[in-house]
Amino acid sequence: MAKGKKKSSDSKGRKITLKTAKNSVKLTVDGKRRLDLSNMEITTFPKCILKLCDVDELDLSRNMLKKLPDSIDRFLNLRWLDLHSNQLEQLPEAIGRLPKLLSLNLCNNLLTTHGIPHELGLLRNLRTLNLGLNRIETLPSSIAALKELQQLGLFNNLLTSTPLWLHSLPNLQKLNIKCNPIRPDEPPELDPIRRVECLYLVREGCLCGECLQKCKEKRGQMDSRLTKGPVHGRTILAGLITPNSVAQDDQARRSRTPGVMNDMLVPGLGAPSGTYAASGNWHRRAAVEPGVLALVFAVTEAFDWCLVWAWLLLQALPPPPCL
Repeated sequence: MAKGKKKSSDSKGRKITLKTAKNSVKLTVDGKRRLDLSNMEITTFPKCILKLCDVDELDLSRNMLKKLPDSIDRFLNLRWLDLHSNQLEQLPEAIGRLPKLLSLNLCNNLLTTHGIPHELGLLRNLRTLNLGLNRIETLPSSIAALKELQQLGLFNNLLTSTPLWLHSLPNLQKLNIKCNPIRPDEPPELDPIRRVECLYLVREGCLCGECLQKCKEKRGQMDSRLTKGPVHGRTILAGLITPNSVAQDDQARRSRTPGVMNDMLVPGLGAPSGTYAASGNWHRRAAVEPGVLALVFAVTEAFDWCLVWAWLLLQALPPPPCL
């Protein structure tokens, strides 16, 4: 029987005395008083620390607390409250009556959506809120009232979506929603592109001179891109020798003569034989009708291409066997 009583007393956890609590008060770098009762196997909130309610920071992390009393609102000077790694399933409504609280760490507990009271939105000065590693399925809308919130941790929960108001918090800088079953069709982050809802059309007479000039320049650039035709360059086949001097001189003269079509030079072939080669021209120059001249140009150009393909075919054939 005594053994059973001992087991029952062990389940209550470690008992914190006022002397132990006073010895746990430390001074921070910025001169604030911190009551550090972390990792002491505490299962129930020690009432004796209410006599130290004038502290600025309270650390009850890494214990076995299952609930907080309503008397937590006596810590009116509290600016930093750390309750991570406990067994909290619900927060008291009194949590919203800590007007100076700047940081609240509730990570790694058993909190659900119903365990977060709406009074949490009364913490107007709260800047850091950590709700990661819990069982939260949906965010309470009261968090939207935390206008000074800068960092929000929601990682490793059961969130399937993020409310739109979450991204409209004016001072929010860091948002961690990793490891949540968020649907892929709903992006977890706010779309940075601002889409135009209204488009206003005005007449040219309503614009000032400078704006009208800019519009005309932009429109001219767009028109030039649309109407600009393809640039025809000279066709060069790699591996062939350069054209002879007669063909180069003839090409240079044609490029300087307005109204005469530039010839397409095929390096390595030079000028065609016969009458055109003797005169140094690739095409016959005759004062004929435009239709006849176009036909002559087409026939001669086709003939030149036949020579090119014949030369390439000869190059591709294997050499004759040696006798």
